[in-house]
Formats: sequence, C-alpha cells, structure tokens
Amino acid sequence: MIRSPFGGFGGFGARGRLSPPEPFAAGETVAEARGLRVRLGAREVLAGVDLTARAGEVLALVGPNGAGKSTLLAALAADLPAAAGTVHICGRPSSDWPAPELALRRAVLPQSATLSFPFPVEDVVRMGRAPWAGTEQADEDDVAVAAAMAATEVTEFAARPFSALSGGERARVALARVLAQTAPLLLLDEPTAALDLRHQELVLRICRERAAAGDAVVVVLHDLGLAAGYADRVAVLEGGLVAADGPPGRVFTEGLLSTVYRQPVEVVPHPRTGTPLVLPLRG
Repeated sequence: MIRSPFGGFGGFGARGRLSPPEPFAAGETVAEARGLRVRLGAREVLAGVDLTARAGEVLALVGPNGAGKSTLLAALAADLPAAAGTVHICGRPSSDWPAPELALRRAVLPQSATLSFPFPVEDVVRMGRAPWAGTEQADEDDVAVAAAMAATEVTEFAARPFSALSGGERARVALARVLAQTAPLLLLDEPTAALDLRHQELVLRICRERAAAGDAVVVVLHDLGLAAGYADRVAVLEGGLVAADGPPGRVFTEGLLSTVYRQPVEVVPHPRTGTPLVLPLRG
C-alpha cells in the first residue's frame, strides 16, 4: 500500500476483494463529524465541531485564516486523528475503514500538489484510479481518466511533465486526479487558490456537476462570492467552531461576517440573480 503524493491512498499488488461504495440518494449523509476536537501540538484547532456532508450538495467551508477549515477537511478525510468526537464516512467510523476501502469512498485534494519525479500529466491523473485496481471497475480507468482531463481542460498537455506546468495547471491536474477517483465524497482544499478567473469558475462548475451527479462535495474557499454563487450550504468557521451553517442567503449576513472576519462588510443582492455579494466597506 502506498500513499498518493496528493493525499489519499492508492493500492497496488495483491489484496482482498474490495467492496465498492453503494450509491447515495440525494440528501443522504455521506460524511459527518460530531463533537469533533483536533489538536495540533499543544493547540486545539477544532473545539467541538458538528458538520454533515450530504449527497447532492456542495458544502463550502469559509472563515478567516487559522479558523480550522483545512484541519476540519483533513479530519473528515481521516487524515488527522480526532482528540475527541467522531467522524463517520459512508455510515461507519472513519477509523474502521481499511485504507483501500477508504480510498474508494473519499477523494482528497490538498492545498498544494508536489511530485518528486517528472511524471507525465496523464500518469498523474491515472494515480486517481489506483484504488480501483483489481476490481471490476478497473475496466473504466481509461474512460474515467479521459473524462477527468477533459473536464479540467488539461488534455492538451497530457504528455508534458507535471513538474513543467504552471501553478494553475498543476492545480487543475491535481483536481483531475481527484475526479478520476470517482469517490462519492470529494474533499477539496482551496482548489481555486492558484487559478485565474475563468478556471475558478470552471472548478466550481465542476463541483456543482459532481453534486448533481450524486456526490457530496466539501470545498474550502476564501472567495465568499464563489461560495455564495455555487454552494448549497456554507459553514462559517471561527476559532475552531462552526459559527453558522446553512444556505448562503441566510448565513451571509453583514453582522456575522463583519464579526468573524473582523472587517466591516456589506452584503447586497446581485442585481440579476439575487445571490449575496459580500463587499468590504472602504473609505
């Protein structure tokens, strides 16, 4: 068993027969945290978080730097142990899943994608199919890889070394690897951070498409406009706690956001769609 350089696990060689995840109906719980506490060294980063990720929804985690967003995502992925509380994935405690089974159920995109060797782009994307090796679904590898590369617009440089790509191109290749994994739970940590405006919109449209196809998508975002425009629900984190959880139109209020971000803001409806627009007060 090896660990993918992008997070998650890939399985190679002999192993027992795996059980592919069962499909979820829209609205069913795919992952949840209850009373979750996580410590990093002496610091308690999450201080009792309750959160649910549901099939068919995009859930955005937002909040200021240091609020615990990435830590919460890593704990939901079972990449960080809980000091207290529980995390369930697909109906079972995350710690109960063997690594190969877990890799079939959740796919993780970390903040940064690095590789020590100059793998071609297509090979990097194909790493996402490693959990399916030895299963009947392995026959779908080529189709899944091609579809993921097309969705993220990286097909044209399939043969180029990953190390030769720009930061934004690497980010899209890393996302393609996650999509190729075809897990029902997608955990994406700041997938738009290195991207231009067009590709930021592309990534969030992909999130919506995956949710429409039945996946549960949890995405860490700093851009509140993207969260308001694409997320079904937002969880606002502050000091290791969830300050608010619900639809953006209800959660994104001037009072809450001004307090959480310690920056006065105004929230106005988009003149055409009514989507909340969060603007810092200046001058």
